[in-house]
Amino acid sequence: MTTPGHIPERARALTPSLAATVPRFVAPLAIGIGAALLAQLFLVPVVGPFYSKILIDIGINVILAVSLNLVNGFTGQFSIGHAGFMAVGGYVAGVITYYGSYKLWGSAGLHGGFLGGGDLLFVAGCLAGGLLAGVVGFLVGLPSLRLRGDYLAIVTLGFGEILRVLLQRTDDVLFVAEDIAKTSWLALSDNVGGALGFTGLPYYTTLFWVFTFVTLTLVASYRLKESSYGRAFLSIRENEIAAEAMGINTTKYKVRAFVFAAFFAGIAGGLFAHEVGTSLNPRELGFQKSFDIVIMVVLGGMGSVSGAVLAATLLTILPELLRAVAEYRMIVYALALIIMMIVRPQGLFGIREIWELEWSAFRRKK
Repeated sequence: MTTPGHIPERARALTPSLAATVPRFVAPLAIGIGAALLAQLFLVPVVGPFYSKILIDIGINVILAVSLNLVNGFTGQFSIGHAGFMAVGGYVAGVITYYGSYKLWGSAGLHGGFLGGGDLLFVAGCLAGGLLAGVVGFLVGLPSLRLRGDYLAIVTLGFGEILRVLLQRTDDVLFVAEDIAKTSWLALSDNVGGALGFTGLPYYTTLFWVFTFVTLTLVASYRLKESSYGRAFLSIRENEIAAEAMGINTTKYKVRAFVFAAFFAGIAGGLFAHEVGTSLNPRELGFQKSFDIVIMVVLGGMGSVSGAVLAATLLTILPELLRAVAEYRMIVYALALIIMMIVRPQGLFGIREIWELEWSAFRRKK
């Protein structure tokens, strides 16, 4: 018979050791970063700039879809303001890289080559954008996540639209090094282009940095799903009242999911802001962009990390494949989504991951 004194010892014995847990984080990260480096060195010269940009767009959309899945999929909430957090991260990263380059080197061009000073400034900007987006996510999520369903959707949509209007009312970008040098960072944060957009940003976003951050997002999201936090998230999704009855502080866990999602959306915004061929414009980061991300999450399966990856990949490639029928491509695109929702309403993988599926059961929609 087990005595109460033996319970802590048995619990410690069942808890995985640090030596067993660390490889689960480090090994996938190392593999993903190594694959990103190989892609940058050997794949980019082969496929050329056009297909490299498509791969970068896929990576950014994967980060956005997987991060929103933490809220809409894991906790079962309905947020449609995700592009707002992307905008926060993009503009913060843009201010740091653009004005930081002027203050450090006197111009906003590329500096230092691969892993040089410019790249390090860019990565610092993306992380700072993610952190500030997480703070904004906390401030928005704390009051709004006490709401449910349509009310939460309205609040998050309102947040995105308020942010878009505020960004459109900012001042023009400064281009003179002397003016930038004598202007404080706080004042510079208002000189981000207004309705014309934040132009002149250096193009630091490469396949390596995108898929490095994709790896970080995927590993963090999947490990979170498998942790006690993830089980709490999923319990809120399945039955919030039952989760509260079991002692789970549902508001606290929903806010944490919101903050994690906003952090990764901010990083995606920083990558988007410094991508070749894009313009950081508030109109491109409005509710339409948020709806696109929601569609990726729903199509992949609410709660499936691998499903969000596959859906983001498909929905990024599909418009490019339909360019041959440009006048009909939006009709075909919409019809494909409607048919998918009729045939497979729970998304491609439901709540499961691709390696957890029994394919016969998949065909029976179980």
